[in-house]
Amino acid sequence: MEGSTAPTATMTSSTPLRIAVLGIGMMGLPMARRLRAAGHTVHAWNRTQAKAAPLAADGITVHATPTAAVQAVDIVVSLLESGPIVEQVLFDLGVAQAMAPGSLCIDMASIQPREACAHAARLEALGLAHLDAPVSGGTVGAENGTLAIMAGGTPEDFARAQPVFAALGRATHVGPHGAGQYAKLANQMIVGVTIGAVAEALLFAAKGGADMAKVREAITGGFADSRILQLHGQRMMERDFAPRGRLAVQLKDMHNALATAGQIGFDAPITALLGELYAQGVAQGWGELDQSSLFLEIARRNGLE
Repeated sequence: MEGSTAPTATMTSSTPLRIAVLGIGMMGLPMARRLRAAGHTVHAWNRTQAKAAPLAADGITVHATPTAAVQAVDIVVSLLESGPIVEQVLFDLGVAQAMAPGSLCIDMASIQPREACAHAARLEALGLAHLDAPVSGGTVGAENGTLAIMAGGTPEDFARAQPVFAALGRATHVGPHGAGQYAKLANQMIVGVTIGAVAEALLFAAKGGADMAKVREAITGGFADSRILQLHGQRMMERDFAPRGRLAVQLKDMHNALATAGQIGFDAPITALLGELYAQGVAQGWGELDQSSLFLEIARRNGLE
């Protein structure tokens, strides 16, 4: 863009950057705030502008269009809902064309690896850099800056992104373009399957007459212990299904994992089975609840509602 300058090739964690955040939802809002608190100049855009409006009080400039948000920034961070929406915003709405030559796009959405590779190739053809860097840790991790970040792309671009990653959590470079998405899908496969295992085990014990809370206490510290047993297990016992990570999003990730498995010729029978259970949970109307509400579907099947 006329009047914009290309970013420098290397940046230290102490160098203030100009960053655009596209997608201000449950994750994007706290992440944008953390980037601003780290001293960076932050621009924001969301399709529903009212969701981004509160960021103005944090000294973040909220824009009406994504192209306005990305002009003259060093790094664009996208936190959009799906691969097709990422493609639409980057290419159909003109974001890629509006970015400064040589600037970096960090896509932190959870999408299919093939989509991430396609976006990287199209951006490279326009003289732009790309990392796929999905995250795990939910809204709590976003607020506290403790996200696990899985990055795919070149080592050089991973190094350029360190000032962004330092404000948000712990980043690991896992391979070339698309590798970040493979790591995130692996993460979501483990999360999705383990939530199902915890829900089924606790309900199984309760059906047999055991105290669910005491069962959870008894197995804490053993081989079956996990963060999911502790966090999601607590939510299940308290029937606290306020959304931190939505059931519908977990289903989307399971579908993406299965679609990717089909593309590379990998049989994922456990993920397929759990995907069916999540789909049933969404069909029951629980898609906007926390992903731990899979508990409700297993309870329903066993007459424990």
